[in-house]
Amino acid sequence: MPFIETDDIQKGENVYINYQDYGEGQPVILIHGWPLSHRMWENQIQTLVDAGYRCIAYDRRGFGDSDQPWHHYDYTSLALDLRALIEQLDLYQCVLVGFSMGGGEVVRYLSMFGDDRIDKAVLISSIVPLVQKTDDNPDGVPEDKLNEILDSLKTNRVPFLAGFGKLFYNYSNNKGTLSEEQLRYDWTVASHASPRATIETAKAWAYTDFRQELRNVTVPTLIIHGDADQIVPIKTSSEQAAGKIRNNKYVVIKGGSHGICVTHKEEINSVLLDFLRR
Repeated sequence: MPFIETDDIQKGENVYINYQDYGEGQPVILIHGWPLSHRMWENQIQTLVDAGYRCIAYDRRGFGDSDQPWHHYDYTSLALDLRALIEQLDLYQCVLVGFSMGGGEVVRYLSMFGDDRIDKAVLISSIVPLVQKTDDNPDGVPEDKLNEILDSLKTNRVPFLAGFGKLFYNYSNNKGTLSEEQLRYDWTVASHASPRATIETAKAWAYTDFRQELRNVTVPTLIIHGDADQIVPIKTSSEQAAGKIRNNKYVVIKGGSHGICVTHKEEINSVLLDFLRR
């Protein structure tokens, strides 16, 4: 099992990040959503490798098989982990693909490091630019709902994750295309993540405001979102991102849940490959 090691003297910690590296060609880096791991990309990895791309999927700190430190789950720390991966694998002309929470890593990375090693970006069901409802973000998620999520994670994490998985896929509307086994698989992945990391990263995606950072996304960017997303409302996320990121292609998946990489995998893979081949 391969790892890269972060080297952060200021924080006094070294964190081992698990990654999987398949294929040859232009590197496509897959950044998973909350509260899953690199395993969520199963339906995309095979397609990307078969199409001639080098596919690298890694586990965010605290999740999957990566280390589970107690501190530093803010987006700056997460972007530094991504930078360590890119530098240690000596990658150039990368395509960053961020799903849900992973969209924040894409934007923060480009804000911190620019595009010297990045060719394109992809945001799928992304939380960018702001989840929280505020006076100037009226379509966001209300504060009491975010607090309810955090309270449930602190007091009832494992059962909460089971219910979250059904909303993730709009299960009641997708029973014909989504199996109960998929729900159980995701629940197993999510429940084995660090409880501390699950809570701290939830704070990061819930409250980080990326609106001013969207100007730093200068590479060609593909934005994909389902219009029936019950986890990240499209109006507070991708609709705003598409209006602020200068060079973007915006694709709305009709009837798409948050988990469109599974429920609409063929459509997602087709749109993704078309964008990569341009």
